[in-house]
Amino acid sequence: MDDDARTERDFPLSAGLFFGLGLGGFFDGILLHQVLQWHHMLTSAGYPATDVHNVEVNTLWDGLFHVSTYLFVVLGLLLLWGAAQRTHVRWSGKLLAGTMLMGFGLFHLVEGIIDHHILGLHHVNETVPPAQWLYWDMGFLVWGALMLVWGWSLMRAGRQETPEPCPDARREARVR
Repeated sequence: MDDDARTERDFPLSAGLFFGLGLGGFFDGILLHQVLQWHHMLTSAGYPATDVHNVEVNTLWDGLFHVSTYLFVVLGLLLLWGAAQRTHVRWSGKLLAGTMLMGFGLFHLVEGIIDHHILGLHHVNETVPPAQWLYWDMGFLVWGALMLVWGWSLMRAGRQETPEPCPDARREARVR
């Protein structure tokens, strides 16, 4: 069986990854930016939330961040919807949950490495003394890595427990 035919019948992993990326971003933006107010997009990049202008700048960049996470979720939905139109796709709750956890963890790893460490735009918890920021940033990365590993394990279990659709299902779906 060629890889293209198998990929067409397999679970749409990219859909779960995009859902997880978007939900990871929503978790960060809603819980850490808005509810707990630990940081905003640019609070360590010269715009601490200490005056109205800086809060306005951060609010704009937080909003643009939310737009990107929203687009990830929409893309995940479109990919999942497209795959659902094919009756020969392998479906599994573990595959979906696993890929979503992988995307969620991937979000935390990429965002943590780029925004917290490389660019220094903000840190996870800027309400604690700056000497403690590194601990929170490292915890964020560890949490992301754990979610990625947990998601990978769930995805593998879902693949093992869910039978692969038979090669003739593709032809049968076209005949119907």
